[in-house]
Parts: sequence; C-alpha cells; structure tokens
Amino acid sequence: MQDPVIVASGHTYDRVSIAQWINSGHHTCPKSGQRLIHMALIPNYALKSLIHQFCQENNIPLTDPATSSSSSSHIERSPSMKRKLPEKAVDHISATKTAMDTVKKTAEFLVGKLAMGSIDIQRQAAYELRLLAKTGMDNRRIISEAGAIPFLVTLLSSHDPRIQENAVTALLNLSIFDNNKVLIVAAGAIDNIVDVLDSGKTMESRENAAAAIFSLSLIDDYKVIIGSRPKAIPSLVGLLRDGTTAGKRDAATALFNLAVYSVNKVNVVVSGAVPLLIDLLMDDKAGITDDALAVLSLLLGCSEGLEEIRKSKSLVPILIDLLRFGSPKGKENALTLLLGLCKDGGDEVARRLLMNPRGIPSLQSLAADGSMKAQRKADALLRLLNRCCSQSSKPVE
Repeated sequence: MQDPVIVASGHTYDRVSIAQWINSGHHTCPKSGQRLIHMALIPNYALKSLIHQFCQENNIPLTDPATSSSSSSHIERSPSMKRKLPEKAVDHISATKTAMDTVKKTAEFLVGKLAMGSIDIQRQAAYELRLLAKTGMDNRRIISEAGAIPFLVTLLSSHDPRIQENAVTALLNLSIFDNNKVLIVAAGAIDNIVDVLDSGKTMESRENAAAAIFSLSLIDDYKVIIGSRPKAIPSLVGLLRDGTTAGKRDAATALFNLAVYSVNKVNVVVSGAVPLLIDLLMDDKAGITDDALAVLSLLLGCSEGLEEIRKSKSLVPILIDLLRFGSPKGKENALTLLLGLCKDGGDEVARRLLMNPRGIPSLQSLAADGSMKAQRKADALLRLLNRCCSQSSKPVE
C-alpha cells in the first residue's frame, strides 16, 4: 500500500485498489459490506506518513502508483505501436499526465490543510481549492477524489467569513461536475448551504450559495429535497430583493429550477416572490427580465400563483411593452403569461389588454413575424380575445 485512503465506512484501502472496486460498480465497503453513503476517497495522511517513514528507514524505494502503470510496459512490448505514435502526441500525453499528477498532489496537500490546519491555514487552503476548482472538469474530479468535499461542507459553518465564503464557492465550482453533485448532497451539504444562503456572513457567500442551489437542483430529486427545507425558498426570495445584480439572477434561476416541481410553486408564491418578480421585469439595473418572466410563467401553473399575478395592475402594460421590445424568449414568455391570465375567468385582464392601444397591434405583429412558438401563442391569444369581445360589433382580427 502506497497511497492509503479512507472510504465512507471508515476503513482504509490502497487508492488504486479501492478505486477499481468502486469503478467496477460496487458501492459497498469490501471489508464490512456496509453501503457507502458517498464515494469520496479521503487521504489517510497519518498512515501515508508511516509508510514513507518505514520505506526510508529500510531503504525501500518509493514509487508513485500513478506513474507505475502497465501502459509503459505495453509500449515496450509493442515497438511498432510506439513508432506509429507521433512525437508531439507523446509530448502532449506526457504533459497532460504531469499536469494531472500535479493537480492530484496539490489537491491532497490542500485537503490535508483543511483537515488539520489552523484557521489561517484552512482559510488559505479553501481559497486555493476554490481557484483550483474554478476551471476544468478534471480538476473538479481530482479534488473530489482527494476527499475535499466533506471538509468543505464542515467549513460552511465556520465563524470566519472568508473561510465560509471560500468553502461555499469551492463547492459551487465542484458541483459543476455532475458526479460531484451526488457527493456534495451525500456529505449533508444542503442544510449547510441553505444556512449560508439565509444568513451567510458576506453577500458573496449568500449569492454563491444560491448559485450552488441552482447547480444542485439541476438533478430532479434534489429539487424536492431542497424545496422541503423551510428556509430555502424564502431565503432565495430575500436574495431576489436584496442581492446584487448577479445575486438576483442566481436567485431567480434557482427559483425557476425549484418551481419546476409543482409543490415548490406554492412555496415560491407564499414567500412573496410575485411582486418582486414583476418589479424586476422593468429593472434595467438588475437585467434579469427574461429570468423573472420565466419564473412567473411557471407560477401560473398553480392557482395561488395565478391569483397573485392577476392582482397586479401594472403587469399588462409591462407585458405589452415586452411583446414589442423584449428578447425572442422574453416575448414567448410574455405571451405565455398573457394567455394564462386571460383564460378561465380572466375577463378583466382581457379587457385591459383590449383597451391598451398597443396590445392588438403587438399581437398581430408577433402572429405574423414572431418565432414559431410566438406565432402559435399570439394566434391563440387573438382568438381568445375575439371570443371575449364577441358581443362587440367589431371583432379582433
């Protein structure tokens, strides 16, 4: 054993051997048979130090298991293959492997600092991991394999603002790699991330927690888990009100993901999101008009959302303006909202739309020249308005 690691059951194995065991589809500890709640391999620094000390004292050469592979011997046994491999390709492969080995050693070193360092050392190590995880899927995979995730989750509860900020941002960056989403949730991160979102010590921590929730909620099962946390949705709505431009966007996209799940729609409405989203439609500084429209369109799917949206007196003129000047996606969502508001008892909204001098011309323009979705929705809305004013002497065309 040269590279000892600890699995979720607490037992220690050689990294290469246990990785092969896990990669072959086993999700249990070979020794205890216990099911592993996560697949992170946490370096056993104490045992590794003892192994190195023993080897040095007994003049036993140390070889890096990552470099002692069968691939080199295979090339030696197949000289014809070696001759066919271009020299530049060999250099590229060697450089890539060296880079990955460097990231691996760096990640393991930093995880050791997270585990046993002082507050100052933990702060710096979390920051370095945050940067290392910022680019490259390989980096994100290697960092998680080094066992960083459980330690970063623990640091979310730190009283040090920078440690908390670096930890939540590192987890956000790691979550971009889909396999890491499972490891992050398995490490119990959701409650900690929601706590940071709700009462993080810096605004950047809160906003990056919202972005992490968005990233994790891309997996459908996690929409349910996150939405069930009492503080999750209200805290996102609070960030929609108080956050920076980037924070409001992160909050809106996270709310959209969560609202895809029907039960969460009601919680979004009850938490007061609708008035904020309507205000954000015309907030040029926030710049999240399309995101706000998308969330409002989803909220139409529950009776509470439909009732709350219909209460707004300013929404119809805003939507008509967006039919004229919005983005292609924004126009489609504006049409979705108008259709939903005019259906099933929405006579008052239909009247407001008919009375607006720009309403019908905007719909006719989209019915003729909009995207395919916009054309279909505009046609449907014009037909609906025709029925609403059927008693009028002049039908809508």
